[in-house]
Amino acid sequence: MKAPMTIQQRSHSALDFLDEADREFAAGDIRQASEKLWGAATDAVTAVALERGWSHRSHRDIKNAVFRLAADQDDRLMRSDFTIVEKFHVNFYHDLMEDHELDHDRPIAHRFVHRALSLLQTA
Repeated sequence: MKAPMTIQQRSHSALDFLDEADREFAAGDIRQASEKLWGAATDAVTAVALERGWSHRSHRDIKNAVFRLAADQDDRLMRSDFTIVEKFHVNFYHDLMEDHELDHDRPIAHRFVHRALSLLQTA
């Protein structure tokens, strides 16, 4: 069995996924790019959850961690940004996002990942 990823590995993975997403978007593979954005966000939140000893193994755990972080930081934007990120996860399966949504929402997904990673105490 493979050892779980460390906090540092998760944070690096989040940034790697962001880079991969940008390459996939540039190559025109929107669905794969969307899933990479989701992976970036979940790895970023997982890193923070690991550091704080919170559950992080399911979509629900990740969502609850985001809501908890948003409350702890008094940051409502974090919750709404996560909702945007979830659209990319759904887009991977259903290809539902329009070009204008992709253009508008991609920077928000990036902002979310960087905001989550900024909350790490041990980077």
